[in-house]
Amino acid sequence: MKTKKNKYDELLNNIGTTLQNAKENAMDLVQQELLIANWQIGKYIIVFEQGGKDKADYGTALLERLTIDLKARFGKGFSKSNIYLMRQFYLKFPIFQTSGKLGWSHYAELLTVTNDLSRKFYLKQCIKENWSVRELKRQIDSSLFERLALSTDKKGVLKLAENGHSINSSKNAIKDPYVFEFLNMPKDAILKERGLEKKLITNLQEFLLELGKGFTFVAKQFKITIDNEHLFIDLVFYHRILKCFVLIDLKAKKVKHQDIGQMNLYLNYFKEEENSIDDKDPIGIIIAADKHELLVKYATGGLSNKIFVSKYQLHLPKQKVLEDKVKEIIHSNK
Repeated sequence: MKTKKNKYDELLNNIGTTLQNAKENAMDLVQQELLIANWQIGKYIIVFEQGGKDKADYGTALLERLTIDLKARFGKGFSKSNIYLMRQFYLKFPIFQTSGKLGWSHYAELLTVTNDLSRKFYLKQCIKENWSVRELKRQIDSSLFERLALSTDKKGVLKLAENGHSINSSKNAIKDPYVFEFLNMPKDAILKERGLEKKLITNLQEFLLELGKGFTFVAKQFKITIDNEHLFIDLVFYHRILKCFVLIDLKAKKVKHQDIGQMNLYLNYFKEEENSIDDKDPIGIIIAADKHELLVKYATGGLSNKIFVSKYQLHLPKQKVLEDKVKEIIHSNK
């Protein structure tokens, strides 16, 4: 039976929860109204420019004048760069409807992406995965769109841009390369496998973001025993979308055929000993410093288990190189 004090505490908690929810809802509403207002301001600027005799009469001079007058009338928030972004907001999103999930800071980050296909992808993916502004920036900086696009054809690139990245097969869940720039390692760093594993676990949130949607961490150095011999799998995850375990083996050097054979053993063990009745067959990913494509092809050929070999790099890819490769795919005749 509740005492009078318990009932009063419950009353206070209920009121506090109600007020907190109201504040959060109000903040969300303000964010969406700000988004609409910034788009509308951008539209007014474009309409004004197009109504003039010569667009060249405006440009930078117009933005500078607006900055001075709007600051004087309305205060902060109207720097020249901010007004420029509002103008770009309307130009890049002429048909606009708020998703309820993204704020102005998200769109300001999206506007730094010059390629229209890339921007469409990041917009779709940001909404699907509920990325924070920080996460969005990281994915743009790591050229996520270009890295995913390189594994498909022209039709696949266009689909990726229109719909975002859908994970409906094990192949779609794999990246090559993986980018671990969040480890902040010097360019001449020499890592051992256990050292790399330790750093990835220390930066687990960023590592999960790089792995992609659906990965949940299970264990490190997962111990299995076969014929009285103890073996250890570097990292074990479970994929919520694919409904299967994902085993990851880290290699600080070029992958060898023995590594692929060992992963095949791990996968067979998991199918027999760890899978529940509802789990699908596990997936193996070997993430190595380097790989030889023919060796991987011959070593994985004919295997019933799904084994993927990807490279990792410790620094952001050269975006211009990736963009050029994607353009080649887009303009191909295939």
